[in-house]
Amino acid sequence: MGVRPIRAGIVVTGTEVLTGRVTDRNGPWLAERLRELGVDVGRTVVVGDRREDLATALRFQLADHDLVITSGGLGPTADDLTAEVVAQVQGRAMALDRDLADRIEEIVAGYAARRSWTTPPEILRQGSEKQAMVPDGAVVLTPIGTAPGLVVPAADGGAAVVVLPGPPSELQPMWAEAIASAPVRAVLDRASELRQAEIRIWGPPEAELAAALRVHEDAHGPLDEAGLEVTTCVRDGELEIVSRFAPEAAGAYGDLHASLSATFGEQIYADDGRSLDDVVAEVLLERGETVATAESCTAGLVA
Repeated sequence: MGVRPIRAGIVVTGTEVLTGRVTDRNGPWLAERLRELGVDVGRTVVVGDRREDLATALRFQLADHDLVITSGGLGPTADDLTAEVVAQVQGRAMALDRDLADRIEEIVAGYAARRSWTTPPEILRQGSEKQAMVPDGAVVLTPIGTAPGLVVPAADGGAAVVVLPGPPSELQPMWAEAIASAPVRAVLDRASELRQAEIRIWGPPEAELAAALRVHEDAHGPLDEAGLEVTTCVRDGELEIVSRFAPEAAGAYGDLHASLSATFGEQIYADDGRSLDDVVAEVLLERGETVATAESCTAGLVA
């Protein structure tokens, strides 16, 4: 593909995610936001709330990525280890940021008043101070809940680690500030466009798609050598072909699109990101038709 793309690794923390009690919504969301910025995600690793496992995962990701993003492990409890372990791995000492602690205490006091907590103030203060321990040289990201995020550069000049909270409602609003920070901007400024295109086909089996791709490669050469990263997915009678490529490989993607169009014709129902639901709804609207349902014993779920 020519110039090596900028790559990021994601580390999702939390035993509840590792064991499946909580579904990871952060890894996929971060991967797509990074792709929009021209950054290719090499790996997403999920680890439990264990110090050594987290340190190992961080070193593994830092070894061959330009940027690493973590989610989770920033709260006031003993299993919230991320900031401490990131500081250790990045060669940074930690210290209490008194102004940040006061700010978090104000946020916590608001929660306490609204929710009628009877927790002793000293316990709440200790929790606030734990969340206000900041690695030396880190950029502090404004808390959305009670936990601030961090951008922690490596003491030896290696890749920075962006430390984000676990709840998506906190992580997602914090993203804009994270990517505006100087250590992250230095990486993003080296990134180039990374395009993504989808072709959706209704009807044929996956084996037919595999045969069509072999015919295309016989005529045009291997997809990866042409600069295309192609992923196929099968779901409920539908084939989805997702291609990722740099701008210079746009011609190769055009050749692939033409090959699939020649093979599958009208079975291709979308190549612009629309889902089958979108296409069916558009056809119904164009025809002025409606959908009626009749149900029994589903409490409205069918409708």
